[in-house]
Amino acid sequence: MLPLSTPKQAIERTVREEWGRILASLVKSIGDFQLAEDSLQEALTVALDNWNKKGLPKSPAAWLLTTARRKAIDRLRRDKNFSSKQKEIAYLMDLENMDKGGRETSASVDDPEIPDKRLEMIFTCCHPALEQKTRIALTLRTLGGLTTEEIAAAFLDRPQAMAQRLVRAKNKIKLAGIPYEIPDMDVLPERISSVLSVIYLIFNEGYSASSGDRPVRSDLCDEAIRLARIITQLLPNEAEVAGLLALMLLHDSRRLTRTDGSGALIALQHQNRRRWDRGKINQGVRLLHDVLPRQHLGPYQLQAAISAVHAQSESWEATDWAQVQALYALLYQITPTPVVRLNQALALSYANSPQEGLHMLREAAGDGVLENYQPFHAAKADLLLRNGQIEEAMNSYRRAIELSDNLSERRFLEQKLDDVSNTPSARWS
Repeated sequence: MLPLSTPKQAIERTVREEWGRILASLVKSIGDFQLAEDSLQEALTVALDNWNKKGLPKSPAAWLLTTARRKAIDRLRRDKNFSSKQKEIAYLMDLENMDKGGRETSASVDDPEIPDKRLEMIFTCCHPALEQKTRIALTLRTLGGLTTEEIAAAFLDRPQAMAQRLVRAKNKIKLAGIPYEIPDMDVLPERISSVLSVIYLIFNEGYSASSGDRPVRSDLCDEAIRLARIITQLLPNEAEVAGLLALMLLHDSRRLTRTDGSGALIALQHQNRRRWDRGKINQGVRLLHDVLPRQHLGPYQLQAAISAVHAQSESWEATDWAQVQALYALLYQITPTPVVRLNQALALSYANSPQEGLHMLREAAGDGVLENYQPFHAAKADLLLRNGQIEEAMNSYRRAIELSDNLSERRFLEQKLDDVSNTPSARWS
């Protein structure tokens, strides 16, 4: 860890790196989400004043945890239902007495003083009783340490509305008695799947923003990868956890080449592969090599394997499209969704022919489920164009543009449409 030169820098770094561990430990010991966060916020305020006067403690994280516990005790004593809080106060006092008689502790964050309860916390944040948007927001707040304002900006919400959402979520956890614990083995796989889904949704919102004028939100991509690293450390035997981390690293390796200097999107076909992050590619491939032999194949591992084919291809033309198509076919067996079929159709069009790709695409869209899905119309336009069906391709591009809420994405599609409109065949059609 780099030196912490000032109290403000120490607090900022501690919040970014250790917020989740400190808050998870507090919530587990106090049993009250809101009380734990309020106490930690108060401890941060005290820290800035105290550290300016007395200098930095040996372990800022341990100092904050101890101070937050004391603030929680003070809050419980001031509570009008003080008599009913005796059990919680006694427990916190026992923890306080373990802190070397109340003296400032020099323990590091790896010592038992800050037990790692982040896994319990993330299962709580991603509980099925909470709606999807709330799971994402709560995970970003509690595990990522993002401010309410930062989370609101990610969702294009008002900070007040996001603050109310977070308060309602904490109250629901308390009133519904949602436990701060690792689920039992009989429901663990399903709950892990929910956790991974939340992390991947965070990454996807950063990697391909659903709205606004920025195609990429690097902060959300970074946060999702950081959360996945934490879960990989906490659940080292779960192949799909490592698969998700590999997938995000491989996708994110292309971050710098996905837009040009003006922020316009660049298609994978035209990206400068020499600028791809080889470090992230190597990390992702190593993770795959570690988990694929375990033969616990899942959708994230397969998607990562597909991304690895692209990442390791020297050029667009050199891509092993037959392998990509085969991997999508296997993914469809595990996750038979129209979106997977759509991607398989694109791969098939390059492996075999646009006609075959169009046939599969039409099958995938047969029940109308993809009618309002923008990538479907963009993919259909590409296949129709390559199949020589210019007028139909233009209509599909127009529909994709209608469905796009992201300004950069819409401009990209508009440029595509303009290029097609100016071809000689289009002018004579």
